[in-house]
Amino acid sequence: MNTANKITILRIILVPIFMALMLIGNDAARMWALAIFIIASISDWLDGYIARNYNQVSNFGKFMDPLADKILTTAAFMALMEIGRLWFGSVAIMLILTREFMVAGLRMNASTNGTVIAASMFGKVKTVVQMIAIIASIALTHSVFPQETSILMTNIFVWASTVVTVVSGIDYLWKNRQVFLK
Repeated sequence: MNTANKITILRIILVPIFMALMLIGNDAARMWALAIFIIASISDWLDGYIARNYNQVSNFGKFMDPLADKILTTAAFMALMEIGRLWFGSVAIMLILTREFMVAGLRMNASTNGTVIAASMFGKVKTVVQMIAIIASIALTHSVFPQETSILMTNIFVWASTVVTVVSGIDYLWKNRQVFLK
C-alpha cells in the first residue's frame, strides 16, 4: 500500500475520534475535534498531491479518497446537527447525501461500461467549501459572539455549502448525462 492510500485510510480512522470529541460537549474536546478535522482536511490535499506527484495514483485511491471525504464531511454535518447548531439540519444532510449517492451511482454506472468519471473542478470546490463551512462552524461553537449569532452564522455557512453541493451534483449529472443513455 502506497503512502497516498495510507493517508486516505488515516483520514477515515480519524472520523470516529472526531465524532467522539464533538459529542463530548465541552470546549476542550471540541477544540481537539476542530484540530483533527483540520488535519483530516489537509490530508485530503496531501494524499492527492502525493498520488499525483509521486506516481501513486491507484484504483484504490480513486475510489477511497472521495469516499473518505464524504465520510468525514457527513460525520461533521451530523455532529453539528446533533449538538443543536443546525436549523433543518436533516434537510441539509439529505440534500448533501442525495448528491453524493447520485454522483457515486453515476460513477458506478459509468464504470460498468469502462468509463471513468474523474472528480471535476466543481466537485473539488464543493469539498473545499464544505470543509471551510465545517471548520468555521466548529470554531463558532467557541466564539465571542452570542450563541444565537454563532448559530445563525453556522447555518449560513452550512446552507451555502449545501447549495454549492447541490449545484455541483447537477453539474456532474448534466456533464455526464450520456452515461444514462448507454
